[in-house]
Amino acid sequence: MSWVNTAILSTAVFSAVSIIDSRLLSKRMPGLRAFLLPVGIIHLFYALVSFLLFPLPAGIGTWPLLVAVVSGILRTFSIIILLYIMKKEEVSRVIPVVYTYPIFVAIMATPLLGESLYHLQWLAIIVVVAGAVVISVRQGPTGSITWPGKPFLFLFGASLLMATADIASKYALTYVSFWNMFWLSAFCLSVIFILASMRPHIFRQLSNMKQRNSAIALLTFNETLAPIAVVLQFWALERGPVSLVSTIISSRPIFVVIFALILSRISPGLLEWQPGRGALALRLIATAMIVGGITIIYLI
Repeated sequence: MSWVNTAILSTAVFSAVSIIDSRLLSKRMPGLRAFLLPVGIIHLFYALVSFLLFPLPAGIGTWPLLVAVVSGILRTFSIIILLYIMKKEEVSRVIPVVYTYPIFVAIMATPLLGESLYHLQWLAIIVVVAGAVVISVRQGPTGSITWPGKPFLFLFGASLLMATADIASKYALTYVSFWNMFWLSAFCLSVIFILASMRPHIFRQLSNMKQRNSAIALLTFNETLAPIAVVLQFWALERGPVSLVSTIISSRPIFVVIFALILSRISPGLLEWQPGRGALALRLIATAMIVGGITIIYLI
């Protein structure tokens, strides 16, 4: 496959992972740390297997390896913020804000990579940010407009971390393979997740879960999909321009909204997402603004 098709496939798989993550965090798992611990253990297994199968190239310098590790750490913290907010907010409102991160890629690429933006591209940035604000607005019981406040700021922080991680990954991928980037990132994620969640009361929460076996089975299935999406993303980043790959990956909101809409119609109790026609139209328009604006940035 071309890097374009690979990035699109990665985006679709990531979207399915986000939907299942939202379900697990909001309904099935007793808490965020109880979710992080088994995920960390599963990814540690993936990292160890990949490490044995795909060792680092001979003669790699310290600096590229350090950049790869930093990329993994930044990406992990952005994921933690994303999961934390997803436990409190609807996934259809969370994902579009986080995936404005190509904006930050464009901004950082100017001083770091010597790239420049046209006026229309800066206008596209304003359109994308406006779309993120619109999709994060919600209507209160009395009809008044409320803003997500701190969660909104945290999501933009996660977006900035993700953008920095992509730029660092692109640099590191000139020295290591996408498989190396996968297990380095998996090691970072697993270590941070396990250190953050390995507490006696977390083990008690997991052992006392209702319908524990089915929840762990769903989590394991989801964490089988997630590495596939990550490997595809790094494969695309290795072969394609980071700006264009980031743009395609940022189209995840479209897939999430579509998947959430389909699931809410097929099984209304599966997701707490039953917007009216007006709200649905607003979110679809806002999502289109985000993806369309980001696309303009790199097509002009």
